[in-house]
Formats: sequence, C-alpha cells, structure tokens
Amino acid sequence: MLSKQKIFTLGLQHVLAMYAGAVIVPLIVGGALGLNGTQMAYLIAADLFTCGLATLLQIMGTKYFGSRLPVILGCTFTAVGPIIAIASAHNLATAYGAIIISGLFVVLAAPLYGKLLKFFPTVVTGSVVTIIGLSLIPVAMNNVAGGEGSPDFGEPRNLLLALITLLVILAVNRLATGFLRSVSVLVGLLVGTAIGYGMGIVNFAAVSDASWLSIAKPFYFGWPQFSLTAILTMIIVNIVSMVESTGVYFAVGRAIDQKVEQKQIVNGLRSEGLAIMLGGIFNAFPYTAFSQNVGLISLTRVKTRNVIFAAGGIMIVLGLLPKLATLTTVVPNAVLGGAMIVMFGSVAASGMSILSEVDLRKDSNLLIAACSIAVGLGSATLPSMFDQLPEFARMLLQNGIVSGSITAIVLNICLSRGPENAAAPAAAPAAVPVVASEAQ
Repeated sequence: MLSKQKIFTLGLQHVLAMYAGAVIVPLIVGGALGLNGTQMAYLIAADLFTCGLATLLQIMGTKYFGSRLPVILGCTFTAVGPIIAIASAHNLATAYGAIIISGLFVVLAAPLYGKLLKFFPTVVTGSVVTIIGLSLIPVAMNNVAGGEGSPDFGEPRNLLLALITLLVILAVNRLATGFLRSVSVLVGLLVGTAIGYGMGIVNFAAVSDASWLSIAKPFYFGWPQFSLTAILTMIIVNIVSMVESTGVYFAVGRAIDQKVEQKQIVNGLRSEGLAIMLGGIFNAFPYTAFSQNVGLISLTRVKTRNVIFAAGGIMIVLGLLPKLATLTTVVPNAVLGGAMIVMFGSVAASGMSILSEVDLRKDSNLLIAACSIAVGLGSATLPSMFDQLPEFARMLLQNGIVSGSITAIVLNICLSRGPENAAAPAAAPAAVPVVASEAQ
C-alpha cells in the first residue's frame, strides 16, 4: 500500500504532466481578449481550482455522477476558438452563460449518449485509442523544439534537453525498482529542469511577481448573459468533448486492465457536465477528460484512484496559491516534450495492443482501423485543411480524435458484419505492453 508521501508525489507527477495543457488555454483566451494582468492571473487561478474540483467529481463517484476511473479533467482546447468568438461578439458574461447551459445539456444528454456505445466495438475502441496517442505526438514534438512560436524554436539546446529528459526517464524506468520507477517521469522533469537552469533557460522572475493568495469568485466577470447562438455553439463544443472523453475512458480502462461499463461512461459524462457548469460559474472553462495523463498511467502502472485524488487536491491548492502555481511553469517546454514522447507513445502502443486482439485479416476490420487512424492523424497534423468549411464542420473535423472516431463508427456501421465485430466496447483487456511492464 502506498504511503501518503508517495501518493502525493505520484499526484504531483500527474499535475506536472498536464499542467502545460491546463494553463495554455487561459493564456490564449486571455491574450486574445486583451485581459489585464490581474484578470489573467485570476483566469489561470480559477482554471486550476476548477480543474481540481472537476477531477475530484470524476473519481469520487456516486449513484449518478463520477466514473470512478483514474481520470484527470482539464479544459478542452476545442472551446478556445468559440469562447474567443463569443466574447468578441458579445462579452465574457455571454460566453460563460453559454458554458453553464451547455454543461446542463451534457448532464441531461449523457444517458442518451450512453445508448450509442454499442457502436464502439473492439476495432473502433482500438482505433480511437491509437488515434489519441498518435494525434498527441505533434504536440510532444512542438515542445521538444521549444514550444510553437517560441523565439528559440528548434535550437539544438532544446533538442538536447529533450533528449536528456527522455534518456533519464528511460534509465530510471529500466534500472530502478519500486516507487522510484513509478515516478520516473517526475525524476526526468526535475533533472531536465535543473540542467535547463544551468543552460540559462529557466527563469524564476514570474514566481517572484506572483501573489500568494487568490480566491475563485463566482461570476468574477459579471453575471451570466444568454444568447441562443452562443449556447448552441458551446453545446456543439461539448458534444465533441463527449466523443473525445469516451476514447479517453476506454484508454484509461485499457491502461488499468479494467472493463469500462456503459454506466461508468454515462456517470463520467454527467460529472463532466457538472464540471462544465462549475467552469461557467467560476469563470473558467469547459472541462474534458485529459488524454495527456493516460500515458502516465500506462507507464507507471499505478492504478489507485488515490493518486488522482491527490492530483485534484494539488490543483485546488495551486489555484488558491498563485505563487506555487507559477513555480510549476518554470519547467522548460523542451523538458516537457521529452517526457511527452514516452507518455503519448505509450497511449498509441496501448491502442495497437487493443487492435492486436482484432482479426485484421478481415477486410472490414482492416479498413475501419486503417481509414480512421489515417483520418484522425491527418486532421491532427494538418487542421488547416478544413479552414474553408463552416464553423460547425471545423470544430468536428479539426479535432483528430473526433474525426477519427466518427470515421471508425461510420465505417463500422457500414462495413462490419459478423459476430467478431459485435464485441462489447471495452472487453476485459490484457496487460498493456509498455516500458514499465517488465518489472511489475
């Protein structure tokens, strides 16, 4: 049984793995809307605070809410463009009004959505999990190079730092045992950051400027206002997130060797809807299951929900203490990129493992897997190909996980015949062959 100290350390590792993805959304939205420094600080603090609450709602589990899976919730990137568009056309209060109503829609629609899970047989599930991993690889490589848009993008020192981080993670994972092995990613992040500091990349100026305390206030940007167009837009955003989260639930189930039931997905989506409503109330963002953390679960093979509970608590504290929150941002992008390579690759390998249980000699299965993975990866790597389409179509197709999932579901309906394709959506999986599995 893990001690409290070990649970905290493993939870911190999860927070660091998803932190960049969590804070980039408020930074993009706040920057695009011209928010001042105080407002930006609030937006980031409120986002972290609500991320923590949303994660706790997901893992605690009641009769109707919570999947009880070790899933971390974070703000969805799909909502960035729509929030900016709504706030620019109206104001932030209108955007948050739409977020609250769309969250209520997710809560009410989750049972109906659950009835559609029969369209997720093993070949679809394996394809979706593979797409999740592969579509995240470009994100990892952008960070390896220093972060998209950074002035030192692609400089050799970034590539070297990412390589060192990756090698440290692999060395610890291969040579260490027990608890040290399970925190190999955290060790890699710490070593990489220390070396980055020696290179002059790490800057602590933002930490000294940050305030010590920030309390999330309901309706900080004003009481919610409502626009039918804005509400419909955010509902579409959250339908996309529901599909994306379904793939993440299956991937997590695979990582912890657990059959994911329809009720778990429905309850998980209800919790996401409630979290989205909280995001609107605290003027944060819509939330979805974060795929960034699936690879970490696969790598560490630590399945206990207590670790995710600790991660949620850490995020709440970080949301209340901006100075601590800012301290976590000093990790260089290249270091994060080095860690992401092994984490995201583990997710892709997990999907391939699921597909290995499918008879790909059958033409229909081969076509479903091949086309859905190709479409999903293509959408993720070249989203600009859909720029000329209407906004609704762009939201669907520019998300590689969603476009790939839709392709897999439609092809499965059209092509599949026979008992092997009627398998339950999350059949009890075999162990995932990841880096850490040999010493378990």
